[in-house]
Amino acid sequence: MVAALAGVSRSTVSRVVNASPKVTPDVISAVNDAIEALGYVPNRAARSLASRRTHTIALVIPENTARFFADPYFASVIQGVAMYLSSTEYTLTLLISSETDPSKTRRYLQGGNVDGALILSHHSDDQSYVQLARSLPVVFGGRPTSEAGPDTYVVDVDNVAAAERATAYLLSHGRSRVATIAGPQNMSAGIDRLEGWRRALGAAGIHDDLVEYGDFTPQGGAEAMQRMIDRGTPFDALFAASAQMASGALGVLREHGLVVPRDVSVTTIDNDYYAQNATPPLTTIDQPSTTQGAKIAETLVRLIEGETVERLTIIPTQLVERESV
Repeated sequence: MVAALAGVSRSTVSRVVNASPKVTPDVISAVNDAIEALGYVPNRAARSLASRRTHTIALVIPENTARFFADPYFASVIQGVAMYLSSTEYTLTLLISSETDPSKTRRYLQGGNVDGALILSHHSDDQSYVQLARSLPVVFGGRPTSEAGPDTYVVDVDNVAAAERATAYLLSHGRSRVATIAGPQNMSAGIDRLEGWRRALGAAGIHDDLVEYGDFTPQGGAEAMQRMIDRGTPFDALFAASAQMASGALGVLREHGLVVPRDVSVTTIDNDYYAQNATPPLTTIDQPSTTQGAKIAETLVRLIEGETVERLTIIPTQLVERESV
């Protein structure tokens, strides 16, 4: 019926529905007008059988469920992914990787259920996802810790440069004993942000011995801050590797009568709820998570469509100055 109303063949209608570039604009307009007039909805199942595509993309979160729902980073990335895919033919499936059976997620991905996968927040055991890229289009939102292969595509911020800038900012404001609460050392963001802190101190000729480790949560930041204070070694500034850890650290500083920024200046990374609503609000490096989400989705769609894309895409960050320095 669509073909008859548009005055074209059924194969031409099929080419228009499947976004073939081999159709003239006037024919596309005629077919779309006929589709709208008739209320026609393309049969996705039939199209999938014909094209061998599901038009489904998986967003994989290799994290425990509690951390996923507590971390605003994931919400922002998902928003960016969803916003980009809303203008395409692809739908999004969210997979929180099974803690008891990690292979379950990989079996699903390799079972023909999706056309590609976006992988977020991976740890040192991410080799299996790197290997998955050999058989399925995969884009990592953040550098995998495992050795990247020729099929590895990454969208990330420069975490080394971000941490170095946040630390250098403290030094430029007259601070000389800069401690850090580093992130997990089985995650690329934790490793890279610690390296950035070390580089800034090294360039200034300052020892990098004031390190404690957290898990990117407020509680982890509080516990690390308590351990730092228990050392008894004076410090006048703190770079926390995430705003969540910084918010936890602020509470411990207050408990010990230390005023920010009078006694201790604080910088961090992430311009989220924790940074904006801390007391005082935190000077931070803004990594635009929504933009990152949209970019990893765009990169994956282009890979699926057979386009050539950059293997590494770096999203710019910016310093946001507030009252904690």
